[in-house]
Amino acid sequence: MDQILYWNAVALESDRIAHTEPKQAERGVRGPIGSSRAFAIVHLAMHDAYFSIVGAPHGTWLTAPPVAANGSSVAAAVALAAHTTLTALYPAQTPRLDRALREAELPGPGVGRGTAHGQAVARAVLRARKGDPGTDDKNYVPDTAPPNHRPDPVNPAQGYYAPAYGARSRCFAVTTRYTLDPPPKGNDPRYLEALREVRGKGIAPEAAATLPPGIAPRTAAETLVGLFWAYDGAKGLGTPPRFFNQIVRDLAAARNNTPDQNARLFALVNTALADAGILAWDDKYRHNLWRPILGIREFDPSMGPDGTAGDALAADCDPCWRPYGAPRSNVVAFNFSPPFPAYPSGHATFGAAAFQMARRFYGVDADGPDTLTDGMGFVSGELDGHTTDNDGVVRPRHIRRFPGGLWQMMEENGRSRVYLGVHWSFDAFVTGPDGGMDLSQNIGGVRLGRDIADDLWAGGLKQCQAAGPRTP
Repeated sequence: MDQILYWNAVALESDRIAHTEPKQAERGVRGPIGSSRAFAIVHLAMHDAYFSIVGAPHGTWLTAPPVAANGSSVAAAVALAAHTTLTALYPAQTPRLDRALREAELPGPGVGRGTAHGQAVARAVLRARKGDPGTDDKNYVPDTAPPNHRPDPVNPAQGYYAPAYGARSRCFAVTTRYTLDPPPKGNDPRYLEALREVRGKGIAPEAAATLPPGIAPRTAAETLVGLFWAYDGAKGLGTPPRFFNQIVRDLAAARNNTPDQNARLFALVNTALADAGILAWDDKYRHNLWRPILGIREFDPSMGPDGTAGDALAADCDPCWRPYGAPRSNVVAFNFSPPFPAYPSGHATFGAAAFQMARRFYGVDADGPDTLTDGMGFVSGELDGHTTDNDGVVRPRHIRRFPGGLWQMMEENGRSRVYLGVHWSFDAFVTGPDGGMDLSQNIGGVRLGRDIADDLWAGGLKQCQAAGPRTP
Protein backbone atom coordinates (compact mmCIF):
# COMPACT_ATOMS: atom_id res chain seq x y z
CA MET A 1 0.00 0.00 0.00
CA ASP A 2 1.21 3.51 -0.88
CA GLN A 3 0.79 5.28 2.47
CA ILE A 4 0.98 8.74 0.86
CA LEU A 5 -2.00 8.08 -1.40
CA TYR A 6 -3.87 6.28 1.37
CA TRP A 7 -3.56 9.16 3.83
CA ASN A 8 -4.14 11.76 1.13
CA ALA A 9 -7.53 10.11 0.59
CA VAL A 10 -8.17 10.13 4.35
CA ALA A 11 -7.32 13.85 4.47
CA LEU A 12 -9.64 14.64 1.56
CA GLU A 13 -12.45 12.78 3.28
CA SER A 14 -11.77 14.78 6.46
CA ASP A 15 -12.35 17.97 4.48
CA ARG A 16 -15.53 16.61 2.93
CA ILE A 17 -16.90 15.63 6.33
CA ALA A 18 -15.90 18.97 7.86
CA HIS A 19 -18.08 20.75 5.29
CA THR A 20 -20.91 18.23 5.53
CA GLU A 21 -21.22 17.83 9.29
CA PRO A 22 -20.06 21.09 10.93
CA LYS A 23 -19.91 19.41 14.35
CA GLN A 24 -17.15 17.21 12.93
CA ALA A 25 -14.72 20.11 12.42
CA GLU A 26 -13.03 22.92 14.21
CA ARG A 27 -13.77 26.32 12.67
CA GLY A 28 -10.16 26.73 11.54
CA VAL A 29 -10.27 23.93 8.97
CA ARG A 30 -13.38 25.12 7.15
CA GLY A 31 -13.43 27.15 3.96
CA PRO A 32 -10.66 27.25 1.35
CA ILE A 33 -8.08 28.78 3.71
CA GLY A 34 -8.70 26.20 6.41
CA SER A 35 -8.56 23.35 3.90
CA SER A 36 -5.35 24.49 2.21
CA ARG A 37 -3.59 25.06 5.54
CA ALA A 38 -4.65 21.65 6.89
CA PHE A 39 -3.63 19.81 3.72
CA ALA A 40 -0.19 21.46 3.73
CA ILE A 41 0.46 20.50 7.36
CA VAL A 42 -0.55 16.87 6.78
CA HIS A 43 1.42 16.44 3.55
CA LEU A 44 4.53 18.20 4.83
CA ALA A 45 4.51 15.92 7.88
CA MET A 46 4.27 12.86 5.64
CA HIS A 47 6.96 14.25 3.33
CA ASP A 48 9.41 14.86 6.15
CA ALA A 49 8.67 11.58 7.89
CA TYR A 50 9.35 9.78 4.63
CA PHE A 51 12.47 11.58 3.43
CA SER A 52 14.10 11.90 6.84
CA ILE A 53 14.32 8.09 6.73
CA VAL A 54 14.96 7.25 3.07
CA GLY A 55 16.95 10.40 2.26
CA ALA A 56 16.82 12.52 -0.91
CA PRO A 57 18.88 15.34 -2.45
CA HIS A 58 16.06 17.83 -1.82
CA GLY A 59 15.95 17.03 1.90
CA THR A 60 13.05 17.96 4.17
CA TRP A 61 10.82 20.99 4.70
CA LEU A 62 11.75 21.25 8.37
CA THR A 63 15.14 22.83 8.84
CA ALA A 64 16.06 20.39 11.62
CA PRO A 65 13.71 17.40 11.51
CA PRO A 66 13.73 14.74 14.22
CA VAL A 67 16.25 11.96 13.63
CA ALA A 68 14.82 8.51 12.99
CA ALA A 69 16.12 5.48 14.87
CA ASN A 70 17.87 2.85 12.76
CA GLY A 71 15.42 0.42 11.22
CA SER A 72 12.41 2.69 11.50
CA SER A 73 9.52 1.62 9.28
CA VAL A 74 8.91 4.25 6.60
CA ALA A 75 5.27 3.19 6.22
CA ALA A 76 4.65 3.52 9.97
CA ALA A 77 6.38 6.90 10.08
CA VAL A 78 4.22 8.26 7.25
CA ALA A 79 1.03 6.82 8.73
CA LEU A 80 1.64 8.26 12.20
CA ALA A 81 2.70 11.63 10.76
CA ALA A 82 -0.61 11.79 8.92
CA HIS A 83 -2.70 10.45 11.78
CA THR A 84 -1.12 12.79 14.35
CA THR A 85 -1.63 15.91 12.26
CA LEU A 86 -5.14 14.95 11.17
CA THR A 87 -6.34 14.25 14.72
CA ALA A 88 -4.88 17.60 15.83
CA LEU A 89 -6.64 19.42 12.98
CA TYR A 90 -9.92 17.46 13.01
CA PRO A 91 -10.25 16.29 16.64
CA ALA A 92 -13.95 15.50 16.34
CA GLN A 93 -13.09 12.96 13.64
CA THR A 94 -10.61 11.05 15.82
CA PRO A 95 -12.64 7.78 15.91
CA ARG A 96 -12.71 7.67 12.11
CA LEU A 97 -9.01 8.53 11.91
CA ASP A 98 -8.15 5.85 14.48
CA ARG A 99 -10.01 3.34 12.34
CA ALA A 100 -8.07 4.50 9.27
CA LEU A 101 -4.82 3.90 11.17
CA ARG A 102 -5.88 0.37 12.12
CA GLU A 103 -6.66 -0.34 8.46
CA ALA A 104 -3.41 1.13 7.11
CA GLU A 105 -1.70 -2.29 6.67
CA LEU A 106 1.52 -1.37 8.45
CA PRO A 107 4.27 -4.02 8.16
CA GLY A 108 5.82 -5.58 11.28
CA PRO A 109 9.57 -4.74 11.32
CA GLY A 110 10.41 -1.32 12.70
CA VAL A 111 6.81 -0.24 13.25
CA GLY A 112 7.39 0.96 16.79
CA ARG A 113 10.43 3.03 15.84
CA GLY A 114 8.64 4.35 12.76
CA THR A 115 5.59 5.24 14.82
CA ALA A 116 7.68 7.28 17.26
CA HIS A 117 9.45 9.05 14.42
CA GLY A 118 6.24 9.90 12.54
CA GLN A 119 4.69 11.35 15.69
CA ALA A 120 7.81 13.43 16.39
CA VAL A 121 7.86 14.85 12.86
CA ALA A 122 4.14 15.63 12.96
CA ARG A 123 4.48 17.49 16.26
CA ALA A 124 7.38 19.51 14.87
CA VAL A 125 5.32 20.54 11.82
CA LEU A 126 2.33 21.42 14.01
CA ARG A 127 4.57 23.54 16.27
CA ALA A 128 5.95 25.34 13.24
CA ARG A 129 2.43 26.51 12.29
CA LYS A 130 1.04 26.98 15.80
CA GLY A 131 0.92 30.77 15.58
CA ASP A 132 -1.11 31.01 12.37
CA PRO A 133 -4.00 33.52 12.61
CA GLY A 134 -7.59 32.33 12.50
CA THR A 135 -10.17 32.80 9.79
CA ASP A 136 -12.76 34.72 11.85
CA ASP A 137 -13.52 38.42 11.40
CA LYS A 138 -13.07 39.41 15.05
CA ASN A 139 -12.03 43.08 15.39
CA TYR A 140 -12.20 43.58 11.62
CA VAL A 141 -13.60 46.99 10.65
CA PRO A 142 -14.39 46.98 6.91
CA ASP A 143 -14.24 49.98 4.61
CA THR A 144 -17.53 49.65 2.73
CA ALA A 145 -17.36 52.76 0.53
CA PRO A 146 -17.78 51.87 -3.18
CA PRO A 147 -16.23 49.92 -4.83
CA ASN A 148 -15.19 48.08 -1.66
CA HIS A 149 -16.50 44.67 -0.65
CA ARG A 150 -19.65 44.28 1.43
CA PRO A 151 -21.62 41.15 2.32
CA ASP A 152 -23.84 39.57 -0.31
CA PRO A 153 -27.27 41.26 -0.10
CA VAL A 154 -28.90 37.87 -0.70
CA ASN A 155 -27.00 36.53 2.35
CA PRO A 156 -26.45 39.68 4.45
CA ALA A 157 -25.41 37.89 7.65
CA GLN A 158 -22.48 36.06 6.07
CA GLY A 159 -19.79 38.30 7.59
CA TYR A 160 -16.17 38.40 6.37
CA TYR A 161 -14.04 35.30 5.94
CA ALA A 162 -10.38 35.40 7.03
CA PRO A 163 -9.71 39.16 6.74
CA ALA A 164 -6.47 38.98 8.78
CA TYR A 165 -5.17 35.63 7.66
CA GLY A 166 -3.24 36.61 4.56
CA ALA A 167 -1.39 39.65 5.85
CA ARG A 168 -0.51 38.13 9.23
CA SER A 169 0.51 34.63 8.11
CA ARG A 170 4.04 33.44 7.53
CA CYS A 171 4.25 31.64 4.22
CA PHE A 172 4.94 27.91 4.26
CA ALA A 173 7.80 27.91 1.75
CA VAL A 174 7.37 30.57 -0.94
CA THR A 175 10.38 32.90 -0.73
CA THR A 176 8.67 36.12 -1.88
CA ARG A 177 5.34 37.68 -0.89
CA TYR A 178 4.05 38.16 -4.42
CA THR A 179 1.46 40.90 -4.82
CA LEU A 180 -0.66 41.85 -7.80
CA ASP A 181 -1.19 45.21 -9.45
CA PRO A 182 -4.52 46.91 -8.66
CA PRO A 183 -7.56 45.75 -10.62
CA PRO A 184 -9.35 48.02 -13.10
CA LYS A 185 -12.22 50.03 -11.62
CA GLY A 186 -14.73 52.76 -12.37
CA ASN A 187 -14.72 53.95 -15.97
CA ASP A 188 -11.68 51.93 -16.98
CA PRO A 189 -12.70 50.21 -20.27
CA ARG A 190 -11.41 46.88 -18.92
CA TYR A 191 -13.75 47.18 -15.94
CA LEU A 192 -16.72 48.10 -18.10
CA GLU A 193 -16.01 45.18 -20.42
CA ALA A 194 -15.80 42.80 -17.46
CA LEU A 195 -19.03 44.21 -15.98
CA ARG A 196 -20.96 43.68 -19.20
CA GLU A 197 -19.57 40.18 -19.56
CA VAL A 198 -20.50 38.98 -16.08
CA ARG A 199 -23.86 40.78 -16.23
CA GLY A 200 -24.85 38.41 -19.04
CA LYS A 201 -22.73 35.33 -18.42
CA GLY A 202 -23.30 35.25 -14.66
CA ILE A 203 -26.97 36.18 -14.35
CA ALA A 204 -29.48 34.03 -12.48
CA PRO A 205 -31.30 31.82 -15.03
CA GLU A 206 -34.74 33.15 -14.15
CA ALA A 207 -33.63 36.72 -14.94
CA ALA A 208 -31.88 36.10 -18.27
CA ALA A 209 -34.84 37.50 -20.23
CA THR A 210 -34.24 40.93 -18.64
CA LEU A 211 -30.83 41.40 -20.27
CA PRO A 212 -30.66 44.39 -22.62
CA PRO A 213 -29.67 44.00 -26.29
CA GLY A 214 -25.96 43.52 -26.79
CA ILE A 215 -25.39 41.62 -23.52
CA ALA A 216 -24.73 37.95 -24.31
CA PRO A 217 -26.31 35.44 -21.92
CA ARG A 218 -24.60 32.35 -20.56
CA THR A 219 -24.74 29.20 -22.70
CA ALA A 220 -25.49 25.70 -21.44
CA ALA A 221 -21.82 24.77 -21.94
CA GLU A 222 -20.73 27.74 -19.83
CA THR A 223 -23.15 26.78 -17.07
CA LEU A 224 -21.55 23.33 -17.08
CA VAL A 225 -18.07 24.88 -16.70
CA GLY A 226 -19.20 27.06 -13.81
CA LEU A 227 -20.63 24.10 -11.92
CA PHE A 228 -17.77 21.70 -12.71
CA TRP A 229 -15.20 23.80 -10.84
CA ALA A 230 -17.37 25.13 -7.99
CA TYR A 231 -16.70 23.22 -4.72
CA ASP A 232 -17.63 26.30 -2.67
CA GLY A 233 -17.43 24.58 0.69
CA ALA A 234 -20.51 22.63 -0.34
CA LYS A 235 -22.14 19.96 1.79
CA GLY A 236 -20.82 16.59 0.69
CA LEU A 237 -18.07 18.11 -1.48
CA GLY A 238 -15.74 20.42 0.45
CA THR A 239 -13.52 23.08 -1.04
CA PRO A 240 -11.45 23.71 -4.20
CA PRO A 241 -8.20 22.39 -2.62
CA ARG A 242 -9.95 19.03 -2.23
CA PHE A 243 -10.95 18.95 -5.91
CA PHE A 244 -7.47 19.94 -7.07
CA ASN A 245 -6.02 17.11 -4.99
CA GLN A 246 -8.47 14.70 -6.60
CA ILE A 247 -7.23 15.76 -10.04
CA VAL A 248 -3.58 15.37 -9.00
CA ARG A 249 -4.43 11.88 -7.70
CA ASP A 250 -5.72 10.98 -11.18
CA LEU A 251 -2.51 12.29 -12.74
CA ALA A 252 -0.36 10.32 -10.29
CA ALA A 253 -2.32 7.13 -10.95
CA ALA A 254 -2.06 7.55 -14.72
CA ARG A 255 1.74 7.76 -14.39
CA ASN A 256 2.12 4.95 -11.86
CA ASN A 257 3.95 7.22 -9.44
CA THR A 258 6.26 5.63 -6.90
CA PRO A 259 5.82 6.42 -3.18
CA ASP A 260 8.90 8.68 -3.45
CA GLN A 261 7.25 10.64 -6.23
CA ASN A 262 3.93 10.88 -4.41
CA ALA A 263 5.53 12.04 -1.18
CA ARG A 264 7.23 14.87 -3.04
CA LEU A 265 4.41 15.73 -5.47
CA PHE A 266 1.64 16.02 -2.89
CA ALA A 267 3.81 18.03 -0.50
CA LEU A 268 4.68 20.45 -3.30
CA VAL A 269 1.09 20.78 -4.51
CA ASN A 270 -0.42 21.24 -1.07
CA THR A 271 2.23 23.71 0.04
CA ALA A 272 1.57 25.67 -3.14
CA LEU A 273 -2.14 25.65 -2.26
CA ALA A 274 -1.44 26.87 1.28
CA ASP A 275 0.81 29.71 0.13
CA ALA A 276 -1.72 30.57 -2.57
CA GLY A 277 -4.33 30.98 0.15
CA ILE A 278 -2.07 33.24 2.20
CA LEU A 279 -1.05 35.54 -0.64
CA ALA A 280 -4.43 35.62 -2.39
CA TRP A 281 -6.18 36.58 0.86
CA ASP A 282 -3.56 39.22 1.55
CA ASP A 283 -4.31 40.79 -1.84
CA LYS A 284 -8.06 40.31 -1.47
CA TYR A 285 -8.31 42.48 1.63
CA ARG A 286 -5.63 44.88 0.40
CA HIS A 287 -7.56 45.66 -2.81
CA ASN A 288 -11.00 45.02 -1.22
CA LEU A 289 -12.95 44.98 -4.51
CA TRP A 290 -16.68 44.33 -4.43
CA ARG A 291 -18.36 41.38 -6.10
CA PRO A 292 -20.47 41.68 -9.27
CA ILE A 293 -23.75 41.60 -7.35
CA LEU A 294 -22.87 44.98 -5.82
CA GLY A 295 -20.89 46.33 -8.76
CA ILE A 296 -23.80 45.83 -11.17
CA ARG A 297 -26.57 46.86 -8.77
CA GLU A 298 -24.73 50.01 -7.68
CA PHE A 299 -22.99 51.02 -10.91
CA ASP A 300 -25.13 54.15 -11.11
CA PRO A 301 -24.08 56.93 -8.68
CA SER A 302 -27.66 57.14 -7.37
CA MET A 303 -27.51 53.60 -6.01
CA GLY A 304 -26.20 52.25 -2.72
CA PRO A 305 -25.59 53.61 0.78
CA ASP A 306 -23.43 56.45 -0.54
CA GLY A 307 -25.62 57.24 -3.55
CA THR A 308 -26.32 60.75 -4.78
CA ALA A 309 -29.56 61.97 -6.34
CA GLY A 310 -30.01 61.22 -10.04
CA ASP A 311 -32.78 61.22 -12.61
CA ALA A 312 -31.69 58.63 -15.21
CA LEU A 313 -30.29 55.17 -14.55
CA ALA A 314 -26.99 54.32 -16.23
CA ALA A 315 -27.34 51.67 -18.93
CA ASP A 316 -24.81 49.41 -17.20
CA CYS A 317 -26.69 49.40 -13.91
CA ASP A 318 -29.30 46.82 -12.95
CA PRO A 319 -30.55 47.50 -9.39
CA CYS A 320 -32.15 44.05 -9.10
CA TRP A 321 -29.42 41.94 -10.73
CA ARG A 322 -28.70 38.58 -9.16
CA PRO A 323 -25.99 36.07 -10.05
CA TYR A 324 -26.38 32.39 -10.68
CA GLY A 325 -24.26 32.21 -7.53
CA ALA A 326 -21.82 29.85 -5.90
CA PRO A 327 -23.93 26.68 -5.75
CA ARG A 328 -25.52 25.47 -2.54
CA SER A 329 -25.02 21.89 -3.62
CA ASN A 330 -26.89 19.24 -1.60
CA VAL A 331 -28.80 21.98 0.26
CA VAL A 332 -32.12 23.65 -0.58
CA ALA A 333 -31.25 27.34 -0.16
CA PHE A 334 -30.28 30.42 -2.13
CA ASN A 335 -26.98 30.31 -3.97
CA PHE A 336 -24.54 32.96 -2.75
CA SER A 337 -21.59 35.24 -3.42
CA PRO A 338 -18.58 34.27 -1.26
CA PRO A 339 -17.94 36.27 1.96
CA PHE A 340 -14.64 37.90 0.94
CA PRO A 341 -13.49 40.41 -1.70
CA ALA A 342 -13.37 39.48 -5.37
CA TYR A 343 -9.82 40.35 -6.48
CA PRO A 344 -7.93 38.15 -7.01
CA SER A 345 -10.01 35.02 -7.47
CA GLY A 346 -9.14 32.40 -4.86
CA HIS A 347 -10.28 29.66 -7.24
CA ALA A 348 -7.95 30.94 -9.95
CA THR A 349 -5.02 31.32 -7.55
CA PHE A 350 -5.47 27.88 -5.97
CA GLY A 351 -5.96 26.16 -9.33
CA ALA A 352 -2.97 27.83 -10.98
CA ALA A 353 -0.73 27.06 -8.00
CA ALA A 354 -1.71 23.38 -7.92
CA PHE A 355 -1.68 22.77 -11.67
CA GLN A 356 1.50 24.75 -12.35
CA MET A 357 3.23 22.81 -9.60
CA ALA A 358 2.14 19.53 -11.17
CA ARG A 359 3.31 20.81 -14.57
CA ARG A 360 6.74 21.62 -13.17
CA PHE A 361 6.93 18.26 -11.37
CA TYR A 362 6.24 16.44 -14.65
CA GLY A 363 8.76 18.49 -16.61
CA VAL A 364 6.64 21.23 -18.24
CA ASP A 365 8.51 24.53 -17.96
CA ALA A 366 7.03 26.87 -20.57
CA ASP A 367 3.66 28.62 -20.44
CA GLY A 368 1.08 27.19 -22.81
CA PRO A 369 -0.89 24.00 -23.46
CA ASP A 370 0.55 20.66 -22.33
CA THR A 371 -0.24 16.99 -22.89
CA LEU A 372 -0.38 15.86 -19.27
CA THR A 373 -4.09 14.96 -19.40
CA ASP A 374 -4.08 13.23 -22.80
CA GLY A 375 -6.46 10.28 -22.83
CA MET A 376 -7.91 11.16 -19.43
CA GLY A 377 -11.42 12.10 -18.39
CA PHE A 378 -12.29 13.92 -15.15
CA VAL A 379 -15.45 13.88 -13.04
CA SER A 380 -16.36 16.67 -10.62
CA GLY A 381 -18.30 15.93 -7.47
CA GLU A 382 -20.61 18.76 -8.51
CA LEU A 383 -21.65 16.73 -11.60
CA ASP A 384 -21.34 13.10 -10.54
CA GLY A 385 -24.93 11.95 -10.94
CA HIS A 386 -25.57 12.11 -7.18
CA THR A 387 -25.09 15.74 -6.10
CA THR A 388 -28.25 17.85 -6.06
CA ASP A 389 -28.68 21.51 -6.94
CA ASN A 390 -30.17 24.09 -4.61
CA ASP A 391 -33.69 23.04 -5.62
CA GLY A 392 -33.00 19.45 -4.59
CA VAL A 393 -32.74 18.16 -8.19
CA VAL A 394 -29.98 15.66 -8.99
CA ARG A 395 -27.44 16.98 -11.50
CA PRO A 396 -26.32 14.59 -14.26
CA ARG A 397 -22.94 12.88 -14.39
CA HIS A 398 -20.45 14.58 -16.72
CA ILE A 399 -16.98 13.41 -17.80
CA ARG A 400 -14.78 16.26 -18.98
CA ARG A 401 -11.64 16.11 -21.15
CA PHE A 402 -8.90 18.72 -21.42
CA PRO A 403 -6.93 18.48 -24.69
CA GLY A 404 -4.87 21.50 -23.60
CA GLY A 405 -3.82 19.74 -20.42
CA LEU A 406 -3.37 21.39 -17.04
CA TRP A 407 -2.88 24.74 -18.76
CA GLN A 408 -6.44 24.48 -20.08
CA MET A 409 -7.62 23.54 -16.60
CA MET A 410 -5.98 26.66 -15.15
CA GLU A 411 -7.76 28.85 -17.67
CA GLU A 412 -11.16 27.16 -17.50
CA ASN A 413 -11.17 27.09 -13.70
CA GLY A 414 -10.50 30.85 -13.71
CA ARG A 415 -13.24 31.60 -16.24
CA SER A 416 -15.74 29.41 -14.42
CA ARG A 417 -16.37 32.00 -11.73
CA VAL A 418 -17.66 34.53 -14.26
CA TYR A 419 -20.25 31.97 -15.35
CA LEU A 420 -21.51 31.78 -11.77
CA GLY A 421 -21.64 35.58 -11.55
CA VAL A 422 -19.38 35.81 -8.50
CA HIS A 423 -16.19 37.18 -10.12
CA TRP A 424 -14.98 39.69 -12.67
CA SER A 425 -12.93 38.17 -15.51
CA PHE A 426 -9.77 40.04 -14.46
CA ASP A 427 -9.98 38.43 -11.02
CA ALA A 428 -8.53 35.39 -12.83
CA PHE A 429 -6.43 36.91 -15.63
CA VAL A 430 -6.21 39.52 -18.35
CA THR A 431 -7.46 38.26 -21.69
CA GLY A 432 -4.99 38.56 -24.56
CA PRO A 433 -5.73 39.42 -28.23
CA ASP A 434 -6.19 35.71 -28.98
CA GLY A 435 -8.83 35.37 -26.26
CA GLY A 436 -6.55 33.33 -23.99
CA MET A 437 -4.72 34.15 -20.79
CA ASP A 438 -2.21 36.99 -20.87
CA LEU A 439 0.09 36.32 -17.93
CA SER A 440 2.57 39.02 -18.95
CA GLN A 441 0.45 41.44 -16.92
CA ASN A 442 0.62 41.20 -13.13
CA ILE A 443 -3.15 40.98 -12.78
CA GLY A 444 -5.32 38.09 -11.61
CA GLY A 445 -5.16 34.89 -9.61
CA VAL A 446 -3.70 32.71 -12.37
CA ARG A 447 -0.65 34.95 -12.57
CA LEU A 448 -0.30 34.88 -8.77
CA GLY A 449 -0.72 31.11 -8.48
CA ARG A 450 1.71 30.41 -11.29
CA ASP A 451 4.34 32.64 -9.70
CA ILE A 452 3.89 30.91 -6.34
CA ALA A 453 4.36 27.45 -7.86
CA ASP A 454 7.43 28.50 -9.85
CA ASP A 455 8.96 30.04 -6.73
CA LEU A 456 8.39 26.91 -4.66
CA TRP A 457 9.82 24.72 -7.39
CA ALA A 458 12.95 26.86 -7.62
CA GLY A 459 13.27 27.18 -3.82
CA GLY A 460 13.02 23.47 -3.15
CA LEU A 461 10.29 23.52 -0.47
CA LYS A 462 12.23 24.84 2.52
CA GLN A 463 10.72 26.21 5.73
CA CYS A 464 13.78 28.35 6.38
CA GLN A 465 13.32 30.26 3.11
CA ALA A 466 9.63 31.11 3.63
CA ALA A 467 8.61 34.76 3.49
CA GLY A 468 7.29 36.21 6.73
CA PRO A 469 3.99 38.00 7.40
CA ARG A 470 3.29 41.38 5.84
CA THR A 471 1.88 42.84 9.06
CA PRO A 472 2.45 41.87 12.73
